Amino acid sequence: MSKPAIVILSDSARPVAERIAAVTGGTIHGASARCADVAVNFDSVATHLQALYAEGRPIVALMATGALVRMLAPLLADKLREPPVVAVAEDGSAVVPLLGGHHGANDLARAIAAALGTAAAITTAGDLRFGVALDAPPPGWRLENPDFAKSAMAELVAGGTARLAGSAPWLEAARLKLAADGDVLLTVTDAARAPNPGELLYRTQNLVLGIGSERGAPVDEAIALAEATLAEAGVSKLAIACVVSIDLKADEPAVHAVAAHFGVPARFFAASALEAEAPRLETPSEIVFAETGCHGVAEGAALAAVGAEGRLRLAKRKSRRVTAALGEAPHPVDAARIGRARGTLFVVGIGPGGAEWRSPEVSRMVAEATDLVGYSLYLDLLGPLADGKTRHDFALGEEETRVRHAMLLAGEGRRVALICSGDAGIYAMATLVFELIEKGGLDDGARRAEIVVSPGISALQAAAARAGAPLGHDFCTISLSDLLTPWADIQTRVRAAAAADFVIAFYNPVSRKRRTQLAFARDALLQHRPAETPVILATNLGRPGERVRIVTLAELDVDDVDMLTVVIVGSSESRCFTTGDGKAWAYTPRGYAGKAGTGMAGGSKGETA
Repeated sequence: MSKPAIVILSDSARPVAERIAAVTGGTIHGASARCADVAVNFDSVATHLQALYAEGRPIVALMATGALVRMLAPLLADKLREPPVVAVAEDGSAVVPLLGGHHGANDLARAIAAALGTAAAITTAGDLRFGVALDAPPPGWRLENPDFAKSAMAELVAGGTARLAGSAPWLEAARLKLAADGDVLLTVTDAARAPNPGELLYRTQNLVLGIGSERGAPVDEAIALAEATLAEAGVSKLAIACVVSIDLKADEPAVHAVAAHFGVPARFFAASALEAEAPRLETPSEIVFAETGCHGVAEGAALAAVGAEGRLRLAKRKSRRVTAALGEAPHPVDAARIGRARGTLFVVGIGPGGAEWRSPEVSRMVAEATDLVGYSLYLDLLGPLADGKTRHDFALGEEETRVRHAMLLAGEGRRVALICSGDAGIYAMATLVFELIEKGGLDDGARRAEIVVSPGISALQAAAARAGAPLGHDFCTISLSDLLTPWADIQTRVRAAAAADFVIAFYNPVSRKRRTQLAFARDALLQHRPAETPVILATNLGRPGERVRIVTLAELDVDDVDMLTVVIVGSSESRCFTTGDGKAWAYTPRGYAGKAGTGMAGGSKGETA
């Protein structure tokens, strides 16, 4: 179960929420109007709760149960897919699992109640009577026919007896009435067959599927071979715990496609771990050894996963470009404890820094990450969202070092968030990530990590929003830093943008040692647009000390700008005016004056035709 979202409506609920977060590892989500310094803010509680529910996120809501039920009611359709939802009184006096009781809500409620010194209000009949939920087997076990569980449980609650065929310690330890001629048959087997009438059919996840493939092998071929392997072995796909391979295949689409097809994790082993299984291989290959450093990938990975007590259930089977082997362990296989996962690098932009300007996707990625990498200030801006994460702090100017470190961590199988301010792809770290991958020089694991880039509100967007709508027509961005770009090239771009009459957002306008570039840009622009052209100077956007000013191009003074300022210079069409409340606004009309006259082309619909 993923970490829960702990939803509060006011700061009065924070003390209890923090105690819940400490025991569950969850993150606190608070109403924007009444909660500050939380991991995630929201405006509409109903909309936020429904979004969390829709993505399958466990929810712990410190609010009235009636309100919570009414907000989620429109989404309640499939009992088998609902995430855990737990209601907690603001003072911690009551803990009620409302939904997903057999998907972790009951256990989550018990853990919360224990931390708060109260009792969980468990009402699920099976849990109360037998200490077990027949439709929610523990990790390592799966139920073939959950639709029958409700009627089976009703039969047992009404006084019926059960008959156990096969071995399952968790069923044997339950308070079930067992009889040789029991009314409900509980069967544990990996045999590929349909359930019989009156039978609950359980699968022990003690099988692993080893996959080897050529680079770029067709996904359909890999899935077909995997299915054929299971069919030949006569086993249910629900008995598969994971798909395993050599770490050289950590980025192989075919391997991940097979894992996704069976709904299980993919795990990977170093060649040395697979070669240690060479004495147990049934079809060792010198050709494979020459290419990979081990004598068998599919068989070796399967054996490494099931351990010394396990065995090959089915030796290597081959298609044109893929191999598969089936390993069997004497007990359920915990995929999280074998090999390593393919690492993931989340490259995220957190906007100007405040939680209210951070996208839900970015917040989710940071919440899922095990490690956070970034400039110390940016990590600090995450606030409570960084709690419980391993931080890797870097100083300003250590961009390549921090990116390499983030990729190294991802290469070890971790889930890493590389934190950027603004948008990760605008003068930030996303570019450097792909530059390093293309150039090479990274270790093999880092090159094979999954890369996911998520956008953030850029400084130019934030500045524009604070000042009005200066980016309402064609615009460009130019960095005035000559650390990586020759000054002559920057001058060419400034002159070209000036002549083309673009609105221009200047990044890195000045530094302690660099004070002349912005003055050059101002003078070049004055040759092409009026002296009264509005210029927005936006400093510390979304942070304490925020300041936004609008001056004219002629008045632009380099000494009014620092390293934390974004400068937006309007085009010759940009306007500035003051509303009745004394607020100055700048905007650029959507249509050219020569075509639209008033700058209001397209009517008043708020969109361009």
